[in-house]
Amino acid sequence: MADDYYELIGVPRSADAKEIQRAYRKLARRYHPDVNKEVGAEDKFKQISEAYHVLADPDSRAQYDRFGPDFRQFAGAEREYGPRTPAGDGGARGRARARPGPSGFSWSSARGAADSGSASVDWEDLFGDVFGSMRGADRQVDMELTVEEAFHGGARTIVVSGPDGDRQTFDIQIPAGVLDGQRVRVAGGGSAGRQDGGTGDLVITFRVRPDRRMRLDGKNIEIDLLISPWEAALGASVAARAPGGQITVRVPPGSSSGRRLRLKGQGMPQQGGKPGDLFAKVKIMVPAHLTDRERELFEQLARESTYDPRSAL
Repeated sequence: MADDYYELIGVPRSADAKEIQRAYRKLARRYHPDVNKEVGAEDKFKQISEAYHVLADPDSRAQYDRFGPDFRQFAGAEREYGPRTPAGDGGARGRARARPGPSGFSWSSARGAADSGSASVDWEDLFGDVFGSMRGADRQVDMELTVEEAFHGGARTIVVSGPDGDRQTFDIQIPAGVLDGQRVRVAGGGSAGRQDGGTGDLVITFRVRPDRRMRLDGKNIEIDLLISPWEAALGASVAARAPGGQITVRVPPGSSSGRRLRLKGQGMPQQGGKPGDLFAKVKIMVPAHLTDRERELFEQLARESTYDPRSAL
């Protein structure tokens, strides 16, 4: 609990009842547990509610101004923020009456509060316009796609479990060229609203997972291009599988592993925008088992070649 209730509400000590109420409205709307699901929001709401309940009542505010945060210890035997009225006195400064407030708190109002200007406030009156009718919360789900599924898009069915264990099925249309982290909304797929406040949406976040041959980098696609040592040395036209189907990649002579060959405009399609590029990454593969003739040729090459790949290090 903050030591200074005025700072917690965000008003000066000279603030009148209306200023305090306005400040509390603003904070309560921001931190109320029905609205704010962030960690710590509920505790913050309880703190500002406690501060408001003290400052909104003239008697408890006077005690707080006099004794500070420990005012309850010095306010006398009465726990309801007000001194006992002398015997026979039925005036406005009678014993305060506590009544339930939000989130388990009690706020106090003295008899004759209307005459004394006490800021006794009814919860429903204060927040009825905010919490009486409220739109339902959105549901957040992830959908995992391969690079090829994201490239082509298309119809997909998703089953979502609700907070009560109910299962709902939605048919969605994945746009061709969807990127990792992009979202779509399905209207009415969220939680039900309060008092005709409207149903929330189902928010689907797409997650494009790489596989051992294809990877996504923004709207560009990278594939592994597997070639033989002689294709790398002499150059070749090599067939490869890409998300859009079979393609042919021209490998320039002298291509080493790791070289990236760009195929412009063959990456992820973009609706109304420029498509990405496709990059074929050269990966030289060596046969695990050599025939006698292959071994002979490699040995001959080793004897005659003066190439030293480590000379550049």
